Amino acid sequence: MDPLTTQILDPLTTPDLLSAPELLDSTLLPSVAEPAPSQLDTLVNLLDVGGPVVWILCVFSVFALTLILLKFWQLSVTGAGGKRKTLNALTSWNQGKQSLAIEQLNSSRQALPRLIGTAMRGVHQKGDTPQLREELSRLASIEMENLRSFLRPLEVIANLSPLLGLLGTVLGMIVAFQQMELAGNQVDPSVLSGGIWQALLTTAAGLIVAIPVFLAHSTLERKTERIAHDMEILITSVFTRNCLDPYIPGATQQSQKSGEDWKTADGAINAA
Repeated sequence: MDPLTTQILDPLTTPDLLSAPELLDSTLLPSVAEPAPSQLDTLVNLLDVGGPVVWILCVFSVFALTLILLKFWQLSVTGAGGKRKTLNALTSWNQGKQSLAIEQLNSSRQALPRLIGTAMRGVHQKGDTPQLREELSRLASIEMENLRSFLRPLEVIANLSPLLGLLGTVLGMIVAFQQMELAGNQVDPSVLSGGIWQALLTTAAGLIVAIPVFLAHSTLERKTERIAHDMEILITSVFTRNCLDPYIPGATQQSQKSGEDWKTADGAINAA
């Protein structure tokens, strides 16, 4: 046994270890590992490295996410639920049950059923008049303006985020080259590479914000256009309830019945 091990194991010489810490081998003591940084710490570090541009992009992302969730909820309620209720009322309307159709839409607070209900009440009370069509066109424009609300801010965020990221990259590159100039002939490559990746971080953050917002804006815009298309067709169906319209359940059946009655009458005339 070597002298160092004998001295460590000897209880009489143990107090000497306190006065001679160099005798302790690091392999004899348990090593304490440094705690790994959490994801939150890493995120905060990236925000600090990115600077004000990344913080602005974070605010943009939170604002855009709120608008996207709000608009998807609004258009889902107005589109799917409102269209289903409107088609049921138009089925009754095409079958000649005008009072029932109006009653089905009276209590609705959704844009599409409310507008179609107004058209039905106008036709039922005053008939097809130019004034009624103008009023319905005005109301439809108001409803569509409400449905298109907050789509413009999403478009601005989708277009502005990459530009902000590029601005942050340019500013970061300026700082990196200034550090190279101050270093003179003793340029450390790690300083340059560190400045470059910090500068490129803002561009990546801008694209991360812009791409999902752009996709969400395109989807919401398409949903809005579809609701506008449905609104135009359904309003027209109120005025042309006696015509063949395969878009509305009940209208086709009524038109087919009218065609059969016409064939029966035509056959009776020819027989006479």
